[in-house]
Amino acid sequence: MSGKTRVELVMDTIRRRIAGRSLTVGAKLPSIRQLAAVLKVSTSTVVEAYERLVAEGVIRARAGSGFYVAGQTATMALSKIGPKLDRAVDPFWVSRQSLEAGDDELMPGCGWLPPSWLPEEGVRKALRALSRADGPALVDYGSPMGLPPLRQLIARRMAERGIEASPDQIMLTESATQTLDLLCRMLLEPGDTVLIDDPCYFNFRALLRAHRAKIVSVAYTPLGPDIEQFGAVLAEHRPRLYITNSAIHNPTGATLSPVVAHRVLKLADQFALTIVEDDVFADFEQTPAPRLAAFDGLDRVIHIGGFSKTLSASARCGFVAARPDWIESLIDLKIATSFGGGRLTAELVLAVLSDGGHRKHVEGLRHRLAQARAQVTARLETMGVVPWLEPQAGMFLWCRLPDDVDAANVARAALARKVVLAPGNVFSPSQSATSYMRFNVSQTIDERVFGVLREALAEARRPG
Repeated sequence: MSGKTRVELVMDTIRRRIAGRSLTVGAKLPSIRQLAAVLKVSTSTVVEAYERLVAEGVIRARAGSGFYVAGQTATMALSKIGPKLDRAVDPFWVSRQSLEAGDDELMPGCGWLPPSWLPEEGVRKALRALSRADGPALVDYGSPMGLPPLRQLIARRMAERGIEASPDQIMLTESATQTLDLLCRMLLEPGDTVLIDDPCYFNFRALLRAHRAKIVSVAYTPLGPDIEQFGAVLAEHRPRLYITNSAIHNPTGATLSPVVAHRVLKLADQFALTIVEDDVFADFEQTPAPRLAAFDGLDRVIHIGGFSKTLSASARCGFVAARPDWIESLIDLKIATSFGGGRLTAELVLAVLSDGGHRKHVEGLRHRLAQARAQVTARLETMGVVPWLEPQAGMFLWCRLPDDVDAANVARAALARKVVLAPGNVFSPSQSATSYMRFNVSQTIDERVFGVLREALAEARRPG
């Protein structure tokens, strides 16, 4: 026996007839009763097989007439599968290479944990519970503000980090990225100036380009933005927004100091600057770092976050905490762009976060990441790849390559060997990080990464 069900065997029979051209495009399939008699199965088995083939696009149904072979889509050429070696190394480079990577590729340049590090069993448990939920939780629109119990839970979590916000000041979104998109729609017009860190998360740059904003930048130090440069940029360019990570900075792993945070807020008040604080890495912290939103009381600071880093990137759910008047405007924008909230995902996130095992899962992640940071740092240093600083928490190491080698050339050489790296200039608005590379320690511990990196460094050093 093949181990296949009767329905699957009927489907295979139809596929073979189509592949062997005994059934060509447009040809009518045997009736349900005819095929059931020939294959000695029940009519319900054939009905299910036909319906699945319709769902796959192999055949199509005509009301009152029967089933017919559908036009076949072109098969994907093998030459189109695999790394895009000729793609420009720009802010989209790492995202595209990582998201499109095959199962056999390694991704030390990506920004997420390996699936085996995430709470798969917790997600399965929550899904099982949701499958028994009432109808609205499974199929109805959510409210634009988002699921009230999850907003209450987020408010409690924010309070643990010193940020006071009522659930009415919190709106759920599909992701932190969608949150930032909504904020840009609300606060910016094409041509407005936005300040970002140098280096910074590369998708900040990509999103701002999509909104046709003018980008200016400020150098980031181990304690936060270079405060003298920060003041000078505000005085010269008068940006509308400053977008940053203040807890665990991406890509550097730096932590904002209280002194720098206070000076940033004083300058923001002086120059009427709005700050968007992205806090997606909050759960990785051992000790909570200063938050601009905590010092500011959500006056000039908008606080955003999400759950893809420690829970699931498939269950997309983010949030924004802001002044009540801004939340009202964001609700209207959310309705205009995505209508109701994703209730099913919000229910899933709430169930996982409320489970007693989630806290232990996060504690385990922190310990595991600390071990990985030490292990990867030691291995990289044997190749002359030196971290810019030793992060207190998180998954990233921001490293300088030996001999000022061009990180983009190293990344291209590694990609040819099916390893996705993150070269420094995709993070740098000023393109001043040519010899830097960001490593995700959770994705770098595979022994094969170090072998490929050693080969790629050697290849990038060769003249010509």
